[in-house]
Amino acid sequence: MKQPLHYLVTGLIVFFAFSCQTKQSTREFCEESLDFACKQTELLRKESIEVNRIPRTLTATGDMHWAKPGFDWTEGFFPGTCWYLYEYTKANQWKDNAEELQSLYIDHRFLTTNHDLGFVFNCSYGNNFRIDGDKDARDIMIDAGNSLMTRFNPAIGCIQSWNVDSGWQAKRGWQYPVIIDNMMNLELLFELSKITGDDKYKKAAITHANTTMKNHYRPDGSSYHVVDYDSVSGVVRSRQTAQGYAHESAWSRGQAWGLYGYTICYRYTRDKKYLDKAEEIANFIFTDEGMPKDCIPYWDYDAPKIPSEPRDVSAASVIASALIELDGYSTKNYMKEAQFILKNLSSKEYRAELGGNGKFILKHSVGSIPHNAEIDVPLCYADYYYVEALMRLLKTENEKLAAY
Repeated sequence: MKQPLHYLVTGLIVFFAFSCQTKQSTREFCEESLDFACKQTELLRKESIEVNRIPRTLTATGDMHWAKPGFDWTEGFFPGTCWYLYEYTKANQWKDNAEELQSLYIDHRFLTTNHDLGFVFNCSYGNNFRIDGDKDARDIMIDAGNSLMTRFNPAIGCIQSWNVDSGWQAKRGWQYPVIIDNMMNLELLFELSKITGDDKYKKAAITHANTTMKNHYRPDGSSYHVVDYDSVSGVVRSRQTAQGYAHESAWSRGQAWGLYGYTICYRYTRDKKYLDKAEEIANFIFTDEGMPKDCIPYWDYDAPKIPSEPRDVSAASVIASALIELDGYSTKNYMKEAQFILKNLSSKEYRAELGGNGKFILKHSVGSIPHNAEIDVPLCYADYYYVEALMRLLKTENEKLAAY
């Protein structure tokens, strides 16, 4: 029997999750939530196909903000959501449109100027290959992975996140910045070693994860956002933030990226130190006094005006999805927390009305407050990880049913 979480926020959370389940089974909840996701996303899918562009978010005035055509780190999420909805419904329009939209950035697999190729190509073409077994999708993933590998420096032990020769990054004085978000790009590398048999991808991912574990994390289990390394020696030059409140604060989506990333590392390696790290991060997330009772985080756990600070639903979606997978590995019970978050995300407070919210599923996410960008708006990746979490939860329920 799994051990109960000793750090559960309050007994009310367990009671709420349990009482909800007595009224509606988990399977019924997943199906209702996914059915709504299909209806809402169908409206956005049609709009997207009409203009042949990929939705990212809404502007502050409520207008559609499409992914940038040159390169946009979010461009893989909407096609990825379509792949999940195809997996759920088997309706061909989701597959057809996923393929059509992801073809818009197929040439980006050769870009070596950005670390986000894992986000872009694993969420879209990775789900394409997983669900459909498409060999072309596999080959595109390999190309993207090879491009990502050019950013790995074995002397430093990390994949470089941002280039520092132009833009706002150049003004920060960094030499070799690595952000916690980069943990999410490791899944592509792990998967490539699995499908090609070449361990070079996995070795780079493991090295990056180990270096990040050593240098990004504080004793309480929270992480810095940015660690800048000396580009020659690999010595840590500074620990900072770019999207959080302060250098020593805990940016909420960064904590979510780390939880998800180290859960991935354990999936592919079964190295217990990654399981321990994921559990440590989860412990921080649920015990920090900056976490509200409904477990939908403020944009930063240390933001100065809590409880009047914006929430970040995207962080909550990532946390929920990660916890469902982590629950399958851990002796601790993370499923109640995952279900509690998903039920709250599916409430009127955070889930849109049909046809509203720019036709995105979830409301109240935050991109980057320090950059005054995407504040209290829907975000395509919040929807992606929400749908992924629901699919993961439904799968666990189906497996339980099959076991009877």
